[in-house]
Amino acid sequence: MSGESPGRGVGTPTASPAGRGSSPVGSTGESRGRGVGTPTASPAGRGSFPVGSIGARIAVLVVLLAIPAGLTGAWIRGADARLTDPRAPGEVAPVAAASDVAYCNPELKRILRRVLMSCGLVGGNAARGCQPIQAKNVATMSGHDFNALFKPMQDRGGIIQFDQDRYDLDASDLALVDQVFADQRGASWLFVVARASPEGSALHNRELSRQRAEGVMTHLRERFKDPDLDKEVGLLWLGEEYAQLETEFCAWKRSSTGACTTDQLNRSAFVAWIDCQL
Repeated sequence: MSGESPGRGVGTPTASPAGRGSSPVGSTGESRGRGVGTPTASPAGRGSFPVGSIGARIAVLVVLLAIPAGLTGAWIRGADARLTDPRAPGEVAPVAAASDVAYCNPELKRILRRVLMSCGLVGGNAARGCQPIQAKNVATMSGHDFNALFKPMQDRGGIIQFDQDRYDLDASDLALVDQVFADQRGASWLFVVARASPEGSALHNRELSRQRAEGVMTHLRERFKDPDLDKEVGLLWLGEEYAQLETEFCAWKRSSTGACTTDQLNRSAFVAWIDCQL
């Protein structure tokens, strides 16, 4: 039998029959025995580290260390290219429900939050709304400054104009209400702010502006059947007592195509979506 030699003795090797694993003097075969004797060339085996094997291991180690370094360099170069190349794709801008538009300054947010909470415009079975004195106290600012907060919303709203001492909606009024409401674009709040011109008593005009605001709300309920409507729409009725509109609001979308005076402009319900995260 040929193969490994099981010999364990120490000394001069003696002749042995062929097939036991001992190689006679002058033999060119590889010795695999465990005895001590004249060393002969043998392949790399257990416990042996030929020079070629060590070099190969060093080369593998260098390659392994170079891979992460190369990947890091490529990532850095890619990031630098994205920062310097204006055509590189960037993060997609969130929709209005997830971000604030430019006019959502801290002052506007403060006023909107106080109006929504203090006037009971959030939740409940119906939108309760604010009367003039409530709105003034909640806003804690002049009527002029209150209106100024809403000027940037021109593209998001419209002004529904009524005939004197009337609160019913005609075809052009209904069309503008539908147009504004349908253009929600992910906004959370629709404000309906009704007013009255100064003819008549303050008490009468306060009630008239309430009827105008509720007339818009009734139409929205009947037209859109939105189960979340009372959570989205806030009503304020200001009569003639607070925050009368000025002629600069004539530039807004209006349901009337006639002349625009302050009296005509304030026989109205201001309707606008608010694109602010509160």
